[in-house]
Amino acid sequence: MSDGIIADHAPVAVGAYPHARWAGPFLYLSGVGPRSPVDNSIPEGIEAQCHAVFANVRQIIEASGATFEELIDVTVFLTNMNRDFEIYNRIYGAYFAQVMPCRTTVEISSLPTPIDIELKCIAYRKL
Repeated sequence: MSDGIIADHAPVAVGAYPHARWAGPFLYLSGVGPRSPVDNSIPEGIEAQCHAVFANVRQIIEASGATFEELIDVTVFLTNMNRDFEIYNRIYGAYFAQVMPCRTTVEISSLPTPIDIELKCIAYRKL
């Protein structure tokens, strides 16, 4: 197993964890939110947060030496399923139309920072 990966162009972790870690051919990403990698600000509204979180996931995957197309599983945490699912689902579909990883979406009561969405991702690279 390799050391943790810290992506230079992704938001700073809010705890003691790396952005990602390789385990054999699998790349595991820690939870990724929509905070800005530039100033740690949080975009307003679910639409802006979706675009930001997907961009952050891409930054971490690419910094890890993988590609967005190698994503195989995405777990999405929403803090308000009734309000946000339709918007998130539409935007998710645009970003993942070609990739089509497995996906689970769950509602949770809160996240460590005041964000509305967080992703937990796994990628796979054929050796």
